[in-house]
Amino acid sequence: MRRQKEPLRRLRAAERSALEEIARAGSERADRVTRAKALLAVAAGKRFTDAARAVGRRSGDAVARLVARFNREGLTALEPRHAGGPPVLYDAASRARILREFRRAPDRERDGTATWSLTTLQRALRAAPDGLPTVSTATILQTLWDAGYTWQRSRTWCRTGVVIRKRKVGPVEVTDPDATPKKS
Repeated sequence: MRRQKEPLRRLRAAERSALEEIARAGSERADRVTRAKALLAVAAGKRFTDAARAVGRRSGDAVARLVARFNREGLTALEPRHAGGPPVLYDAASRARILREFRRAPDRERDGTATWSLTTLQRALRAAPDGLPTVSTATILQTLWDAGYTWQRSRTWCRTGVVIRKRKVGPVEVTDPDATPKKS
């Protein structure tokens, strides 16, 4: 039996109750439940390998890495991180640049369109001097979805949860406060 290089630090009462709540929750993500149960098993005095087996894993090394991360970060160690695949190329500034270009009304002469499609927006972003020369339509689509826009049958983009209502004073933009929870 090897010595545990970095044992679990003493849990605070709020952390223990949060871990127990996550471990019992039926509506919680399965990976978060597994991590919470592993941490609780280690806190109960089990070795890393025994804690791993208790939650259906084979390796105690993963539990050791989880414990080290929990010691540094606290409860945020339960959250999943970037799990493989290509690295994220477009940061918040690039996404803001995409949205800024999208919100600009297209010029028929320069952009060749009256409304943005993914390809015309891609063409405009690639051609702009401060644009993104390698941006893909998939990245643009994901950015627009994350900002709350959807593509409609009328071949236009519409903000989710925002409608224009006719009132006596004229058209008024009304926002649904529950739009984000309804999307999830």
